[in-house]
Amino acid sequence: MNPAYPLVSARANHRCEYCHAPELVFNFPFEVEHILPLRHGGIDSAENLALACRSCNLRKGIHTTGMTPDSPLEVRLFNPREDHWHQHFQVVPDSGALLDITAIGYATLTRLQMNSIAQRSARRLWMQLGLFP
Repeated sequence: MNPAYPLVSARANHRCEYCHAPELVFNFPFEVEHILPLRHGGIDSAENLALACRSCNLRKGIHTTGMTPDSPLEVRLFNPREDHWHQHFQVVPDSGALLDITAIGYATLTRLQMNSIAQRSARRLWMQLGLFP
C-alpha cells in the first residue's frame, strides 16, 4: 500500500476524488494516484496526490486533458486539489448519472467514462443507502 494512503484517504473522506464513489462499499482500499503524472513532471507530494477508485485511476492513467463537446480543443481534467467537485459535476438522482457543468467536468466525465451502466446503477443504490453524494 502506498505510504501516503492514510493521509490521502482521510483528506478525501474515503471517496474517489473524481467520481465520488464511497470506498466503504468496496472490499479493497482505493488507490493513491498522481494528479499530474510523474511522466509529465508531477512529484510525490501530498498536493499532487488524490484518492481514486480503480475505474477512475485506470481510465485517467497518464492523461491530464480531455476533449470538450463544442470544439476540438482539449481542456485540463478535474483537479481535486484546485477544483470544487460541485462546481463541475451534478448528480441526477433518478438515473444516478453525473452531469457536467463545465468544460472541465465534461472532459473528465468523458475521459474517465464516469457514467457507465454499472456506475449509474451503483450510484442509485448508494443514494438509497445515504452514501452518495
